[in-house]
Amino acid sequence: MSWSEDSLHRWLAGRERPACLSGSMGHDAAVLRPWPGRFVVCTDQVVAGVHAELKVSAGLLGRKAAARALSDLAATAARPRALLLALRAPEDADEGYLRRLISAVDREGRRLGAPLVGGDLACSPGPLSLAVTAHGSLAGRQKAPGRDRIRPGHAILCTGPCGGSLLGRHLRIAPRILAGRVLHRNGATALMDVSDGLAWDLFRLGRSSRVAIDLQHVPIHPDAQRAARSSGRTALDHALHDGEDHELIASVPQSKLRAVLAAAKRADVPLVCMGLAREGAGLTLVLDGVRRPWLPEQGGWKHGA
Repeated sequence: MSWSEDSLHRWLAGRERPACLSGSMGHDAAVLRPWPGRFVVCTDQVVAGVHAELKVSAGLLGRKAAARALSDLAATAARPRALLLALRAPEDADEGYLRRLISAVDREGRRLGAPLVGGDLACSPGPLSLAVTAHGSLAGRQKAPGRDRIRPGHAILCTGPCGGSLLGRHLRIAPRILAGRVLHRNGATALMDVSDGLAWDLFRLGRSSRVAIDLQHVPIHPDAQRAARSSGRTALDHALHDGEDHELIASVPQSKLRAVLAAAKRADVPLVCMGLAREGAGLTLVLDGVRRPWLPEQGGWKHGA
C-alpha cells in the first residue's frame, strides 16, 4: 500500500469548511477570523512507537495527537480555537489509514472548539509522526498562568488521580479545558498538565518557581492499582511516575483557596489538595508522617535521558 500527497490534498478540499476560516480552503496559509483575548499557541508531537504502540488505530492515534496539544492550552486557561497538523508518513503507509488519522485530529479539535485549518504532509522513512499546533485565546486582563508563579504558602492542587495510564488512558486523553479556565479565573497562578509523571512535573514546577513543594497526598488512579498487580511496582510508584494522565496541577494562594474550591464545585470540576509550597528547593514526599526527598532519577519521562 502507498499514499499520495496530491490525493490527500484533493480529499482534504472536500472537508467541511471550518467556521473560524476567513480565507480560502487549501491555501498555503490559513486566514482566520479574529477572536477576542490574547493569542495562545503551543505544539506537541506524537511519534508511533514512542507515544503510542505501532499498531494503534488511526482514530486513537489522531485523537491523542490533538488532545496532547489541547491539554497544553488547558494548562494556560485558554479557549481552543484552531489546529494545524504536520504529518510525516513512510512511503508504504496506507492512505485510508492517513485519512482516518487526519479526520480523528479534526474531530477531536472540533469537539473542543478548534477545527483543523491547515498543515503539511511529508513522505519520509521512519515511524509515522504527527506534530499538532494548537491555537487558542486567553480572555481578560488577568496575568496568564505560568510555571514560575508558585509562591511559598500556595496550596498545590490536582484535578484528578494519576497512574496506570498505559492501560489505555494514554490514548484517550481528556484535556481539562474547563478546569483550567475555572482555576485561573478564580485565582490559580501556576498550571501544568501531568504528562511526564506527577513527581517529575511537580519537581519542575518548583524549580521554575524557585520554591520547594511538600507532597502530602498523592491521588492514585484505580488503573495504578490494577497496574501494580502485575508490574512489581507499588500503586504509589505508578501514580508518581507513569505520566500521560493529563490532569492539571494548580497552585493557589491561601487567600483564594476557598473561592477556587467553591467555584470548582459549582462547575463540577474535581479538585484534590496535594500539598504546599514553601521556601527552599526540590520536591519532598510527606506521606504517613515520613519526610522523604524525591530525586529526578527516581522516575518520570525524560526524552533523551
